[in-house]
Amino acid sequence: MAHRRSSIKKIRIDKRRRLHNLRVISELKTVTRKVQEFITAKKKDEAVKKSRELFSKLDKAVKKGILHKNRASRQKSRFTLRINNIPSV
Repeated sequence: MAHRRSSIKKIRIDKRRRLHNLRVISELKTVTRKVQEFITAKKKDEAVKKSRELFSKLDKAVKKGILHKNRASRQKSRFTLRINNIPSV
């Protein structure tokens, strides 16, 4: 257990940040799953709409330092490729 006041405060702040980061990551996983479902169901229009939301959340996570920019970029690229390979009806 920490003894200094600054260390105790740092532990409190870290707990708050961890909870916030977990919420953001959980949202990302949920939206990613939704986009994935639309891709497997070959629903291009819905996948495009949901992917915009996903890309926005990825960019915000990068901005806040929760995700690395290259990881977000890689995910966006891969989802874009998969969505573009869905045949248009």
